[in-house]
Order: sequence, then structure tokens, then C-alpha cells
Amino acid sequence: MSSNPIAVQVENVTQCFRLIHERPDTLRELFAKFFQSRVSYQNFEALSNVSFCVERGEMLGIIGRNGSGKSTLLKTIAGIYKPTSGRVRVNGTLAPLLELGAGFHQELTGRENILLNGLLLGFSKNEMKIREQGIIDFAELGDFIDVPVKQYSSGMYMRLAFAVATEVNPEILLVDEILAVGDAPFQQKCLTRLQEFRESGKTILFVTHSPIHIKTYCNRVVVLGHGKMLHDGDTDEGIKVYEWSSAQQAADAKVEVGARLADVGKS
Repeated sequence: MSSNPIAVQVENVTQCFRLIHERPDTLRELFAKFFQSRVSYQNFEALSNVSFCVERGEMLGIIGRNGSGKSTLLKTIAGIYKPTSGRVRVNGTLAPLLELGAGFHQELTGRENILLNGLLLGFSKNEMKIREQGIIDFAELGDFIDVPVKQYSSGMYMRLAFAVATEVNPEILLVDEILAVGDAPFQQKCLTRLQEFRESGKTILFVTHSPIHIKTYCNRVVVLGHGKMLHDGDTDEGIKVYEWSSAQQAADAKVEVGARLADVGKS
């Protein structure tokens, strides 16, 4: 384990994407629009100048409405996206649980995917054989462990992904809302394991829409809104900021819909 007390450091990170409004249907149209300089697009800022540090052993909650930048932030920390500007430093081995089925080969069985994921995380075949039964027991998939994962439900995906990621014992775990697809008993089982991880000195970044989970399991929370950081600190205060932000956005959306309906009525 690294001796650095800071597990994750996010420094002034901005993440921009180019949104294309007119998508050509054929390659010929693409070249025609390129040479005519008529491709319509705009730059979308998913994250704007976000900065925070996560100390080793912390369980940091990240909360915000859909589209606030939560998933983009975790993917940037995981190295899936390179920041448009700013820098991310990760000190320690990292296991991301970001999307259901990510890293799984659809044609392989659950058992075969355990080995594949372990190899991708840097473990040997023998090391994964030692861990295999613990993963199978935790995932509670029964005979489905030898069925191709393309036949799995979203809940079964989550069980296997969570079991693999936590059994390989990473120093830093990124969890992006995938617990929402599991049934209540298995969700609680996962949350208990996350708590055990935290108590053993592991670092967890936990994206959720549940204020209750934030208050119960996290010792700190970051609140995002439209890609900007609205709060970094106390969980109770952060939940208040999140609820105020959600109410404000809902009110703004209602006003916008009303204005559009009024315009339609005039036309």
C-alpha cells in the first residue's frame, strides 16, 4: 500500500465534449459536410474546474442530479477520459465499478469472466483460481456462474462485477450507482462490504442518488450541479445543498416548459 496519505487528487479538472447536432447518414455526406464546413456542433462542458482531494481510508459520497457530471468525474479519475484541462493523481491500485457489464466478454461464462477480469487487473491465473470461490459465493449466482453473461439480468451483472472488484482487494474503489439495480438484501450485503473496506483503510468514491446512503456510510460528500462543484464537506450540509439544487432545477424546468407551451399557443 502506498504511504501517501492522499489517495485521489483532482486539480482544476475541466472535461469538454464536442456535441454534433447534424449526424451524417453516410460516409459521402460526412466528407461533403466536412469540406463545406457545415458540420454543426457545440462544445459541452461536462465538468468545470473541479478540485478536491480524497484521503486514504475515506468514503467520499458524490451526489447530484442526472447530467451533473458524476459519472464523467469517476471516468476521468479512472483514466477512461483524459481531462481537457487540469490533472488527476491516483495513488494506489484502483478498481472501477462504473457500468454494468464493462470489462465482461458477452460470450464467456461468469466463471470465465472472473478469470478475464482478474488478468486485466494484473493477477495471475493461479491467483484468480484462489479467489474464484469467494467471488462465486458472494455473487450468489448458483448454476448461472457457468452460463454466458449475455444471458444475465442487470442484477446478475452487478452481483458478479461487485464480487470481482471487491475480492481482488484494491486500495481505491470507484462505485457508480450500479447498486441501484440489485435487490434490497444484496444491496445491503454490498454496503456492508463497502463499510468493511473503509474500516480496513481502503478508499471509496461512491456515486449515488440516495441521501440516506450518503448520511449512513460516507464521512464526506461532494455535490455536483451542471458540472460545477456546489459543496465539498459535511454530509448533512451537502444533502441540504443537493435538495435545494434539485428543487431549483425542477422550478427552472417548469418555467421553461410553461414558456414553450405559451409560444406554441401563440403560433
